Amino acid sequence: MDIQSAKAIYFSPTQTTKKIVEAIGRGTQLMPVEDIDLTFAKSTGDLLGVKQGQLAIIGSPVYTGRVPLPMISKLFGLKGNGGPAVIVVLYGNRAYEDALIELRDIVTEAGFNVIAAAAFIGEHSYSNPATPVAAGRPDNEDIARATAFGNRVREKIATLNSIKDLAVLTVPGNHPYKERGALSNISPDTIEEICIKCGQCASVCPTGVVIVGDAVVTDKSGCIRCCACVKICPTKARVMREPRIQQVVEQLAVKCSARKEPELYL
Repeated sequence: MDIQSAKAIYFSPTQTTKKIVEAIGRGTQLMPVEDIDLTFAKSTGDLLGVKQGQLAIIGSPVYTGRVPLPMISKLFGLKGNGGPAVIVVLYGNRAYEDALIELRDIVTEAGFNVIAAAAFIGEHSYSNPATPVAAGRPDNEDIARATAFGNRVREKIATLNSIKDLAVLTVPGNHPYKERGALSNISPDTIEEICIKCGQCASVCPTGVVIVGDAVVTDKSGCIRCCACVKICPTKARVMREPRIQQVVEQLAVKCSARKEPELYL
């Protein structure tokens, strides 16, 4: 199969999914690799069209075992035109549950042939210094494995005569998908006494619900709890103080402390 270039498409509020997708792209040795960052895109239009002879590498974080709704909405208009795709999900060392099979189904429905898939680990959204969960991941070892995975994808492409002969790639997950998490109207808060009103929290919010003025105001109903605002705050003024979330992260820090490794499907 003659594949000339790659297109990286991802939703990545904390940049972890982006790092893995880009490493896979480098590993394929397909140049150029065009990046489409859906995180802050207002409209995608023709950006999601994949040309003949182009490999799509599509990455999503995992939120409560599913592909996040903002990612799904921004994939509207994705057109595979029968071309090959690699899909990857990034989860916080707990479980990716139905996210990978859901992403496969979305991408297949859009007209792609999924030739490879992977589940990598990234620092959990709720991770903090007191209760770390997969802190610092993806790390150098993860990036190396993602690059090597991309190389294996390239080798698989080289062996294919016709992508139409491939069976649908089998990945873990269930139909119907698990129900989405029920927690709502929860968001990080701001410790106003140490907030310097720099606006970085608002700049990284993928749903635009953080507004910085005389005070920092968050529309909790639109927060997806990616915690990008918490991780970027230079004074640590942005914090997740909701007791229910604190209970969850304390449990995760204990039960999910053992290092998990990427799972690859080719």
